[in-house]
Amino acid sequence: MSYPISPTSHEAPRGEARFSDAGGRAWLAIALGVAAVGWGANQFAPLLLMYRSELGVPTTTVEATYALYAVGLIPGLLLGGPFSDRYGRRRVLVPALVISALASGLLMLAESGIGWLFVGRLVAGAASGAAFSSGTAWIKELTVSGSGRDEHTGARRATIGMTTGFAVGPLIAGLLAQAAPDPVVISYVPHVVLTLAAVPFVLRTPETHTANGDAPLWSRLRLPEESSRRFWTVVAPLAPWVFAASAIALAHLPGLVLDRLGDNALMFSAVVTMLTMVAGIAVQPLARRVSHPDKPYLIATALGIVVGGLVLGAVAAADAHWWIVAVAALVLGAGYGCCLVCGLMEVQRLAGTENLGRLTAIFQAFAYLGFGAPYLLALIEHAVPPSKLLLLAAVLAVLTLAWTTYQASQQPRSGETACKGRFPFGG
Repeated sequence: MSYPISPTSHEAPRGEARFSDAGGRAWLAIALGVAAVGWGANQFAPLLLMYRSELGVPTTTVEATYALYAVGLIPGLLLGGPFSDRYGRRRVLVPALVISALASGLLMLAESGIGWLFVGRLVAGAASGAAFSSGTAWIKELTVSGSGRDEHTGARRATIGMTTGFAVGPLIAGLLAQAAPDPVVISYVPHVVLTLAAVPFVLRTPETHTANGDAPLWSRLRLPEESSRRFWTVVAPLAPWVFAASAIALAHLPGLVLDRLGDNALMFSAVVTMLTMVAGIAVQPLARRVSHPDKPYLIATALGIVVGGLVLGAVAAADAHWWIVAVAALVLGAGYGCCLVCGLMEVQRLAGTENLGRLTAIFQAFAYLGFGAPYLLALIEHAVPPSKLLLLAAVLAVLTLAWTTYQASQQPRSGETACKGRFPFGG
């Protein structure tokens, strides 16, 4: 399926047309915007220790502000996707960039009141949801129309853009929190600058989706029978493992060894965050190599890597060695990257032009349910040792692997793609 960029599909100045034709590189501007918002989403992770040490914020309060991000993110996803399908990708992504910068500005005010942490994280979540749903769809459409590549390339590009921000943001924020004179404020400045700098590039990028004022924002998601079955039996069970893998690596594993790291704890958390996300990017060539249009090779590979990371995490929990934590985080990061690109590939095969943003948002909403994994582990570890908990999580991942690969092998994707065009999702 192609998405031709033409005068009927967007109203663009002459400069935008030249951008689109420059070797199919228009997607880079949107990837920059998605990366900037991803930076803002993840920069908070290594700063959790800073708030405890600099401002004396209780651990439970800090964890609550971390979780509040998801409270804003889910509505951002579920509204941002349909809005971009109705009004166009640009009209959602540009405001999301500005709101993401505003969120960092609010977090800078934490010294004057802890309540700003709650407000800032809630706003950051809403901006991320809108940006990720609209930006992912826009990158896919620009990839297919601008360079003639297939939708799988668009899924990988969206994954790389998002994950680059997830990786670089916490590293820079952690370094500044360790060395800057006023870390509560200075740690957020690079994100504000990057996000606002991305806005002009996004404004110049051709719109790929015609605004349709008649498109419903709220309607039942209707898929053809084969596509619906594949989404609910393959994509939905896979989705939570996307961010369960990365969240366990970022928010749970470092806590197993913090008492051994002393003053280096904050830097270790920042480095682990970066390594996890870098692994999500580095694994993309493997994802491309094992992907098959009618075989569940990528699904099995993605969840298999997650299983390996959880087993290594269990070993780290038993021995409390920092280097095993780092290795486990690398493996879980690779599992996150494979699961994310696999899910996006599936969604982009199932979606129609008028519903790509919406179905992407639904997938990502399921994926972000995995953000709760570290908190579930923290609640249960008082009764069950952390190593056994992680082994139990590995067993659940094995069961998901068995279920999804079996279901996918029974439902070849080629048939779904053929029937997709005859059945709109909404209306």
